Amino acid sequence: MKRSVLSIVSMTGFLLSFALLATIHGRAEGPKEDKGREKDDSRIQEGFRIAPVALHFKHKNRDLVGLGSYLVNAAGGCNDCHTCPSYATGHNPYDGVGDGKTNAENYLAGGTPLAPGVVSTNLTPATVGGLPEQGHTLEEFVKMIRTGHDADDPNRILQVMPWPVYRNLTNSDLRAIYEYLSAIPPAEPGVCQFPGQ
Repeated sequence: MKRSVLSIVSMTGFLLSFALLATIHGRAEGPKEDKGREKDDSRIQEGFRIAPVALHFKHKNRDLVGLGSYLVNAAGGCNDCHTCPSYATGHNPYDGVGDGKTNAENYLAGGTPLAPGVVSTNLTPATVGGLPEQGHTLEEFVKMIRTGHDADDPNRILQVMPWPVYRNLTNSDLRAIYEYLSAIPPAEPGVCQFPGQ
């Protein structure tokens, strides 16, 4: 009987030591993807609050969509280059009187002239069978952001797009952005002369 109790105590000590070492080892390797973090993250709620367009959630992870909206609309500044014009009429904050309300009609539809021969890309999904469908896979999207190489033309490096900064986002963040972009409605570009107009 003493042997069984000692074996249980020894095994428990071994398992606790193993768990502690695994935790320390995980920290030494650097940040890991936090798989449960999305659940009660205030950024998700803020993302839903600031989304300028109606979102569709069919086959979508709601938490990732909310987090993606936060990253795109609060942290990424995607609207300034990918929405043409960026702000709804009378709402441009750069005029000194606008509140920054986003142009929902052309939201993230691209068409903004950025440099000679460089126009921002339409980030909205295509309409397939009446439902939005993202044009690139998640893997293609992540590769574009990590390397700057256009998925449609691998020899072309994305110009002006701040992918050298965005490539430092975690895989979870990039997945959230992708999920959000696939949840917004398709749109067509408007008419503008420069970013942030």
